[in-house]
Parts: sequence; C-alpha cells; structure tokens
Amino acid sequence: MDIDIIDENEQQYESVKVAGKRPATLPADDVHPFDLEIISSGYSGRSAVERYIQVISLCPALALQAFRAALDLVLQMNDTTLYRTLITTYEQTAVTSSGEIPPISDVHNLNQEWLDETTQKNQVLRIRLDTELKTYSSNMIKESIRMAYRDLGDFYRNSGDHAAALKHYTKSREYCTTSQHVLEMCLSVLELLIEHRNYAHMSTYVFKADAALDATSSAARAPGPGPTAPASAATGKDKGAAEREKVQSKLDVSIALSYLGQGNYEKAAQAFLKVGSVKSLGDWAGRLMAAGDVAIYTTLCALSTFTRQQIRTQILDNDNFGVYIEQEPYVRELLESYMGNRFKLMLEILERYSTRHTLDVHLTNHMANLTNLIRSRALVQYFQPFASIKLERMSTAFGWTVQELERQVVALIQAGDIQARVDRQNKILKAKETDQRSALFARAISSGETMQVANRKLLLRMRLQQADLIVKAPRGQMTSHPNDLLLSDIYG
Repeated sequence: MDIDIIDENEQQYESVKVAGKRPATLPADDVHPFDLEIISSGYSGRSAVERYIQVISLCPALALQAFRAALDLVLQMNDTTLYRTLITTYEQTAVTSSGEIPPISDVHNLNQEWLDETTQKNQVLRIRLDTELKTYSSNMIKESIRMAYRDLGDFYRNSGDHAAALKHYTKSREYCTTSQHVLEMCLSVLELLIEHRNYAHMSTYVFKADAALDATSSAARAPGPGPTAPASAATGKDKGAAEREKVQSKLDVSIALSYLGQGNYEKAAQAFLKVGSVKSLGDWAGRLMAAGDVAIYTTLCALSTFTRQQIRTQILDNDNFGVYIEQEPYVRELLESYMGNRFKLMLEILERYSTRHTLDVHLTNHMANLTNLIRSRALVQYFQPFASIKLERMSTAFGWTVQELERQVVALIQAGDIQARVDRQNKILKAKETDQRSALFARAISSGETMQVANRKLLLRMRLQQADLIVKAPRGQMTSHPNDLLLSDIYG
C-alpha cells in the first residue's frame, strides 16, 4: 500500500466508486438552470414526450409545466400506452413530492373518450393492414409483401407496440430484393431501437446497414446500359454522395449511442466525431436527437477518456465538430477550462449543467460515472508534474475541502491511477520515488535478455535452413550432417 497512515486512530477512507447513482430528484433554479424550451424547440413527437416524462419523474419543480406540454403532444398521437405512462408518471411524482405539485385530479381527468376513439381507430387500421398483407401473400408479390410488413411495422411503432414493430420490420427482410430495401429496413429498426433505448442490438443492424450501403453505392456507380450526358452523370454522382453521407451519419450516430448506452465512452466519442455535418442528420435531427446533443455527448465522453492531445487535435481543432459546439456554447468553455488546467471552473460548469445532463434520456444513467471519471482524470493531470504538493493547494485549485480532496486522492492511489503517498499529518501528497540507477540496470538486463532470446531463435532458424539445404542436395554432394555445423560455418 502506497499510503502513509500517520494517524492510526483516524478511520480509513473508503474508495470512491466509479459507478455512481442517479439522484432521486434534481433541482431547477438559478444555480442549475433548465428551461423546458430546450425540449420544445429541439425535439418533436415521441422523443419530446419521453423527455418531458423524464423531467416529470426527476424534476418536481418543472413537473406541472412538463406534464401540460407533454399532454398537448401525446393527444395528437396514436399511442395510448404513452398517454397512460404520462399519467402514471405524474401521479407517482405528485405522491412522492409531498405536495410540491398538485395531484393529477386537479390538473387533468383521464380522457376516456380519446382513449376509446384512438383504440378503435388503431384497431380498424390494423385490420386493414393485416388484410392487405394476407392479400399480397396469397398473390406472392415480394415487393408488395415487403411494403405491407413495413407499413405494419410503422403502425405498431406509432401505436407503442415495440415488440410487434420490431418483429414486422425484421420480417420484411425476407422480401427485400435490393440492397436499398435492406438499408431502409435497417434504418427503420435503428430508429425504433433508439426511441426505446435498446442499445445492445444497435450494433447488429449498423453492421448490416453498412454492408447494404456499400452494395447500394457500388450499384449506383456502375455504368448504365445507355449513354448518359456528362452533366447529368455528375449531378447524379453528387446527389448520391450527399445521400450516402446522410445515411452514414445516421449509422455513426447509432453506433455511438450504442457505445454510450453500454458504457464504452472512448469508442462513443470516436464514433460521434465521425458524424458528418448538421445537415447530414436529415430527419433524425429533432425527431430522435438535437444537433447540440452530439456536442454534449462527445465532450463528456472525450473528457472522461481522451488525452489532452486527442482533445486538442480531434475536437478543438476539428472544424466540422466546431459547428456542433456552436449549438451549445458552454461546451467550448468546458473544454478550454480543462485544457487550461482551470479545473475549478470546469467542475463548476459540470455542476451548473448537471440537471440538464441528467435529464437527457441517453445520459441519465451515466452522468455520475462520467463526472467521476472526468474528476479523476483532472486530479491525475494536475498532480502529474509535481514531486510533492500540499493538499491545501490542490483543494484550492479544485474548489473542495482538504478532507474531500484527500478522500479522492486516496481512492485514486488505491486504484493505481496516482503513484504517490499521502502524508496525513502534514497534508502533503508525495510522488512515489523511483531509484533511477536501479531502473537503468533493470532496463539494461531486460534488453540483454531480449537480445539473447532473439539471437537464439535466429541461430536456430539458420541452422534449420542449412540442414534443409543439405538434405535436399544430391546424394553424392552430402558431405556433412546438419549436427556437424559450427558457429564459424554459420557466420561465414
């Protein structure tokens, strides 16, 4: 153990867990600003409703406003399950908020008329689509069957039946006749998986879509049977490149969200950095995510895993990513404070926007973990150039108490991230001393052993090659046995 326990009667600190827990409720005030306009202006449809539900469940201060905004949206949809989820979430929040928000009976009465009407409408539409599928199946028209399964998938998706929608989308794969059809099917499935945050299965359909996209592009580049005008050919090529960029950006977003959802933050940041321009997101922008989300996700994942050089070259000097940062100006301030070793300001920015980050449906289960990783990397980065430093000076740089800083440092030492010792009596952090002379001798001996092993292997190969030449020689020319070779023979 590389910790000097000077005061034995003082209880030892427990190591800080990397994976933290999401707080039960989140504040929304001047210190932690969050405006519902972020949702109303950046998202639409189901994506907006689910974010409002997230606000209702975690932020009682905005629950009433979020409920009314979500109610207006959900009554324009055909998803009765989402409507009931909205009602149930508000009821549970009203019960646990101890009178902070009014009960559901004072805000909204269950709209049974809308429920009955929507249920009947959905049933009629489902019967019609099922009938069309049976008709097309009896006629054995593959394209019509594929479109029928696609329409049924869209129907179940809009009505909130995730399992049935996924089943019908994947069933349409059997009737795809071109790579473009396969690509459309994969994109529909990916949209469904993103909406329901099914991160584990996203990579499978991203790989399938990649293969279909390559096949589609190859088919588009193939020359047609007849002559084409150069101008029209160039126009078609540019249009095809733009369409490919849009699809590729969607696939990059999908695989990045998959990595993020599974806690692989470094790969998530790398994938987000591959996303094309804001326009390349196409209809996904606003419907599934906002352009500013790419900046936030990438920055948080990069700060928790990237080196300073990677952050400089891949993010701050990246003109394409700079367009995304412009959507969220505080992101640049967060990055620059980390690069400038202004860690107190960096932690203040993280704390200020903690409510907004935690209310994001994709970040909510990862913010505690990401914050711990960013804080730990900042501590390691700060101590790296010092042989010893007073904990009081470090606590001032990070805006913590000495006791809190000591607890964090001890946890990092126990995890092996900092090679140092803590002098609790003098409140000093000392780097672990290394005997440079012994280290030099150890490296020399290790290099010698490596060279010795390499030489043995080289001599053995040369000996075997010489033996092979002797064995293959004519019988009359065999003058010696392989074992009679000397080192002088090998070295010429």
